[in-house]
Amino acid sequence: MSREPERNHVHEAARRAAERARQGRDDPEPSLARRLGQIGVLGWAIVIPLLLGLLLGRWLDRLLGTGVLFAAALLCVGAGIGLWSAWRWMHRQ
Repeated sequence: MSREPERNHVHEAARRAAERARQGRDDPEPSLARRLGQIGVLGWAIVIPLLLGLLLGRWLDRLLGTGVLFAAALLCVGAGIGLWSAWRWMHRQ
């Protein structure tokens, strides 16, 4: 009975474990402070366009006397732009 396939399997598993350990040393996990900073950037990337849309909409509504028509529409547009920019930022990281 040959044990060669079993040895190859063990050798391959050891090689993969060593490769994962090397990758962990070369590219360590970001710190907690860095992760919190990334969350903050994402939050502002969403909130700023949303607020700008709301402010512009409220100004147009007051100017034209349209109730909340422009505020609601530009709030949605701002939210869409904010979510899109956050998505793009996450995929660049």
